[in-house]
Parts: sequence; C-alpha cells; structure tokens
Amino acid sequence: MSRRVDILLRLTAVAVLTFIAAAPAKAGNQTPTESDTLRITAMEKPMTVEAPIALGDSSILGTDTLSVVGEFDPFGDYDIWEEREVAFNPSPTRAVWMSALFPGLGQIYNRRWWKLPLVAGGFMGLGYGVSWNNKMLKDYQQAYRDIMDNDPTTRSYMNFFPPTTTEDSLDKQWLTNLLKSRKDYYRRNRDLCIISMVGVYLLAMLDAYVDASLSHFDITPDLSMDVHPAVIPDARSRLPGFGLCWAISF
Repeated sequence: MSRRVDILLRLTAVAVLTFIAAAPAKAGNQTPTESDTLRITAMEKPMTVEAPIALGDSSILGTDTLSVVGEFDPFGDYDIWEEREVAFNPSPTRAVWMSALFPGLGQIYNRRWWKLPLVAGGFMGLGYGVSWNNKMLKDYQQAYRDIMDNDPTTRSYMNFFPPTTTEDSLDKQWLTNLLKSRKDYYRRNRDLCIISMVGVYLLAMLDAYVDASLSHFDITPDLSMDVHPAVIPDARSRLPGFGLCWAISF
C-alpha cells in the first residue's frame, strides 16, 4: 500500500512541476501590473510525464518508466443543460404484465388516459351485475327448496307475494315452475356477468399490447385525393373508354 502511495505522490509532483514549467512567464523580475493578463495556451500535443517507479529498495530508470499521456485542460468544458424531447417508447411486454397485474395499469402505462374509465366502468358495472343476480339467485333457490320440501314451517316463497295473499289461493304447480325458471334465469345472468368480466380483463390486456406495439405506427394526417380524367382500355372494342381516375394518397 505504501509503494502505491509513494508512486502517486511522485507522479503528482512531476505533473505539477511540468505544468509550471510549461506556463509562460515574464522575463526578468518585473513586478506585475494591472495591465498584465494571464494567457493560457491550449496544448496541441498530449503531455507526457515520465516518472520512476520504486520497486523494493531500488528505482528503475531509463526504459522502465511510467508514461502518463493525456491532453491537459485546466478549465475543461462545462456541461450545458439542453432540454431534449425524448420519444416515448412503451414496451408491449411490460404493458401486458401491468394490465395483467391490475386492469387499467397497462392503459396508464401507454398514456391512454381516456381508456381507463372504460375499463374501470366495465368492471364496476359487471361486478354490480354479478352481485345483484347472485342475491336474487339465492332468494329464489331458498324459495324453491322450501316449496319442494314437506315442512309446512318453511314458507319463504310467500315473501314474493303481498301479505294479503294466502297459500291456499296459490297453484303450487304453477308456483314451483315459476320459481325454478326464475332461479335458472338469475343463475344464467350471474354466470354471463362473470364470463364478461373475464372477457374485459383479457380485452384490456390485448388492448395494452396492441397499443404499445403501434405507438410508433406512422399515421400521417396528410391525406390527399386526386381526381383526373383517364383513358380506360376496353377489351370488347377497339376504341378505348374514357372515365375518371380517383386516387387517395396517405
């Protein structure tokens, strides 16, 4: 460790002495005045500093020297801050994983803010549909079970009728078929809402991937339409036909 410190100290001393010797000095022992200016001329060639390397108890001179070659600039170039516009380049893979982690994150990552309410609204609406249909399904399932058993104390199906309605005035067969059809109806709606939620989840992932992939697709607003007369060959006649040629450039 002491050898390395010794080498660094020697190199530093040689570099300082070389820089002082290279700087322009005034002739004689004239006293500097206010009109005197300091002129620093940049070196056109790299500065080479050769210093002996101490190894052990001896110093190796001559050809075994350490050369430090480099351009010396006392002030250097100061970095100038320049504002630059960096083109946004989203990654399709990252967009898909963020959308899979939580629906809507992929749209936020792609900076498609207007799509976030669509995804969130779809999930909220379908979530409410699942909850409501599941509640109605439980009510009709309980009523159907009560009307199918032989226990006279279980009469939850009467909750669907006004209090003035008596059980003897109802057609049990008709009521049984009605409760079964309603039970199947609300089960079907609940399952469709769940399937739709899965579809919205996958659609959000697909949208995030496609949107990120086409983020740099060239969609130019410079559309032009050109209409000009044209001569159209007619295979059924020797004379050509005349018409209009309509071309759209984009």
